[in-house]
This record gives sequence, C-alpha cells and structure tokens, in this order.
Amino acid sequence: MRFRVELELFAGPLDLLWYLVRKQELDIMDIPIARVTEQYLELIEVIEQIDVNAVGDFLELATRLMEIKSRMILPRHEEDEKEESEVEDPRQDIVQRLLEYKKYKDAASMLAERGQLWQRRFARRVNDLPTGGADPSEQPIHEIEMWDLVSAFARVVRDNATARPSAIRYDDTPIEVYMDRIRERLATESSLSFKSLFQADMHRSQLIGIFLAVLELIRHHNIRAEQQELFGEIWISAMAGEDKDAQVAA
Repeated sequence: MRFRVELELFAGPLDLLWYLVRKQELDIMDIPIARVTEQYLELIEVIEQIDVNAVGDFLELATRLMEIKSRMILPRHEEDEKEESEVEDPRQDIVQRLLEYKKYKDAASMLAERGQLWQRRFARRVNDLPTGGADPSEQPIHEIEMWDLVSAFARVVRDNATARPSAIRYDDTPIEVYMDRIRERLATESSLSFKSLFQADMHRSQLIGIFLAVLELIRHHNIRAEQQELFGEIWISAMAGEDKDAQVAA
C-alpha cells in the first residue's frame, strides 16, 4: 500500500494573501498590488504542481488581484486626477476581506492560547484519550510554517529550473523513502538546510516528492522547521527523542 499524503494543507487564498502582507510588514490599507500579485502567482504555481485540484479557489483571487493591478496601472486623464479623491480605490474590496480575515485569525489565535493555558492547568485523565489514537494524516500543519515552506520550495524550483525535457519523466518513489532518507541524514547531522535536500539535476517529480516528505515529517511532529530571517534559509532538525525513536524503528 502506497503512503497516503493528505494535501488539504492550504488554508485558502485569503490565508496566502494575508501571509504575504504580514510577513513583509506591508500596510494593509496601502497594499502594493503589483508586487503582491507577482508573489501570489509564484506560490500558487507551486500549489498547482502539488495538487491541481487545490488551486481553483486560489486562481479566483489571483484573477481579482490581476484585475486590480490592471486598473491601477491604467493612465488617468486630468479630469480623473482632479476627482481622484472621489474615485473608489480598486483595492478596497480586498482590504475589507483581509481585515475581516485578520479578525478571524486573531480570534482563532486567542482561543488556541486559551486552550494551551487550560491544558497546563488541568491534568489529562487517562481514560479521556481516544481509543484508536490520533490519525497523524489528520493533524494540521501550522499555516505560517506551511506557507514559509511553500515559499522556500518555490525558490528551489526556480533555482533548479532547466530546459524542458524531450520526454515526460515520472518518479514512482514512495514518499516514505524520501522521509527515511531525511531521517538518516538527521541521525548524523544536527540540522539540514531545506535547500540542501534538493539537487540541481533532480527532475520536477523528485523535487515535489521530497517537499511532500518534509511536510509529512512535520505533520508527524518528528521534525521542526526554523527560519531566522524573513525569506531566509529554513533549517530542518529532529525534535528531542526522534533520533532514538528512529534507531529503535530500525
């Protein structure tokens, strides 16, 4: 049975747009549409390569962003410039949607923090655990970490871009094989740069396989990803006790 990879990780188009605005510390009331649209399109290209069925909603917002971008770069007549203060900003709809989404994210973060506080305050009873255990494939990846990884993977794909091959090449390597290779490297190295997991001569299907393996390792809480600076290198390391678990499993 092949390893099943759940790709319902992409929280939605507004989540991606909010990530781009927040990570670059942009003024939400004065979003540089041209720059954000270019970055947004680059990231949804990655989503499309991983799961074409997940990209539909993202394309709808991409179309809206490109429409706004087109309206903002159109030349204005002198009469229009005089009445500029009375003309509705084409970004207003996007801004309002982002502000509403920010309220939702803030409320969710507050509830999550309260949940963590309550977990520390009250001890868990032995018999309140689910009998079957939690399904690791249903454990979500935190949105911020996921979008950082998608952004890093987009840079890897761009840096590894080569001439289009004459024949389509398929990679049937199971995801768990890539996961084992990453675990083996972490058994001898304290941390790995995300970029070092990929090689220049790899074809697209291999790149995607390794990327999905990283997502699954994070989902299983065996691996953590850290980034020291904005859009900087992402470092992959094993959580405490993972090396020991890997040796026992071997």
